[in-house]
Amino acid sequence: MSDTVEIRIAPENAHRTDAVVAMALSRRGLTAQTGKARIVRRSVDARGSKPVYVFRVEVWPIDQPDPEPVADQDYQDVHRAPPVHIVGAGPAGYMAALTLLRIGLRPVIFERGKDVRARRRDLRAIQQFGQVNPHSNYCFGEGGAGTYSDGKLYTRATKRGNVRAVLQALVAHGATDDILIDAHPHIGSNKLPKIIARIRATILGHGGEIHFGAHMTDFDMHDGKISAVVINGSDRHAVDHLILATGHSARDVYQLVGSKGLLLHFKPFAVGVRIEHPQPLIDKIQYGRQRGEHLPAASYRLACQVDGRGVFSFCMCPGGLVVPAATAPGEIVLNGMSLSRRDSPFANAGTVVAIEAPHVAGRDDTDGQVPALAGVQFQQRIEQACFALGDGSQRAPAQRLMDFLDGVLSSDLPDCSYIPGIFPADVASVFPGELSRTLREGIQVFGQRMKGYLTNEAVVMATESRTSAPVRIPRNLDTLEHPQLRGLYPCGEGAGFAGGIVSAALDGMRVAQSVGQAMGKALSGT
Repeated sequence: MSDTVEIRIAPENAHRTDAVVAMALSRRGLTAQTGKARIVRRSVDARGSKPVYVFRVEVWPIDQPDPEPVADQDYQDVHRAPPVHIVGAGPAGYMAALTLLRIGLRPVIFERGKDVRARRRDLRAIQQFGQVNPHSNYCFGEGGAGTYSDGKLYTRATKRGNVRAVLQALVAHGATDDILIDAHPHIGSNKLPKIIARIRATILGHGGEIHFGAHMTDFDMHDGKISAVVINGSDRHAVDHLILATGHSARDVYQLVGSKGLLLHFKPFAVGVRIEHPQPLIDKIQYGRQRGEHLPAASYRLACQVDGRGVFSFCMCPGGLVVPAATAPGEIVLNGMSLSRRDSPFANAGTVVAIEAPHVAGRDDTDGQVPALAGVQFQQRIEQACFALGDGSQRAPAQRLMDFLDGVLSSDLPDCSYIPGIFPADVASVFPGELSRTLREGIQVFGQRMKGYLTNEAVVMATESRTSAPVRIPRNLDTLEHPQLRGLYPCGEGAGFAGGIVSAALDGMRVAQSVGQAMGKALSGT
């Protein structure tokens, strides 16, 4: 039986993991000859007078079995195996594909966007020239929205599956072992594309197929079962099992599913702004001093209730950048990302307000009954209003933080990380009045909790609107198929069953296992 030991150590010594392990063994009366140990968690505790690293170390006698086996990365050759079709090459789609390889089924993936390398040209086009490719952008393409939007791997979805198995799969494809122990694991947008490319190589090398520039435009049904998928308007493929893992911004997929008379449901989401501070300011607030070389760029997480409505920070990016995440011309959408070193001089976070059915409908008596796509339309109105304020480029409307709270147009704006640029505007004007009021009051509460947060050195940029899917594509609890269409498996963030890289990957694994069970294939060891 293993035991867990907590070791607290000064930041300048945190790299000495061998010493941490030796200390943990010693505290249980063991040595390297009589015991084994592994670090299971590493975090920073900045609550005291001096920040310290906190390590949780699992320790057990050498004559006892290891407490947790390494997740199975043994993939089968599936060149001649039955196919399972997947739409979407994001974390849900790719992790579903790896799971199918372990089962012994052949994944056939259709991705509307480009591979990670070719995708870079379209990201440059939107950043430098304001040109939005609706099929290849920060949201669409190999690896999904997370590939070039940070690669943050923190999740609270620990009850949805084996989180460690997801992380181990990433390590097996080139991620550092650090993600297995960090409290808030992170890969970085400069490194994640190479890992995604290695996952692609694994899928192809074992007999899977991946088709880029393959946009699902229709699907066929027969006798209550899916029978074919149509790619790029004319290329029809017979399918028996289709995993739908298209991400939260594939609005055309929602419209397609609804046009077939299949159930869709409105799902709560959140909308707001990106707030960017100088990173040294956040460091000083969180650490009580300048950071120094041995501590990571400081982050924060804030949440409160305003008149029963949630206001919270989202996708906080220490040492990060704000990027343009529009998926169609005529809209402004912002997201945040960090490179692996997190060495930008800025810190940004989405700051958003919860959107429920009554807020979309504009009244309090809806009882949740609003059209399924009402949330999509709500997002679009705000995104298009942001675009209309500007000059036809991807420049974003912005205000200094205190000016935003006071309702004053900023006479000038601070430097920021957003490459397309920002311009002074009344940011609140793009939101419904009640949402603006709630957002402002929530930010005031954040300032009370985090002294120094409220400053005109910070800039508010609009809009942060793609926090999660505003639609849920329902599925049966047992088979995970759509309740009206056998063989269709709504999956991941786009179907409303995940939020972020890891939870989407977990859902992809779960759906692939369900498909395997339906096809008579059993998966063990995960």
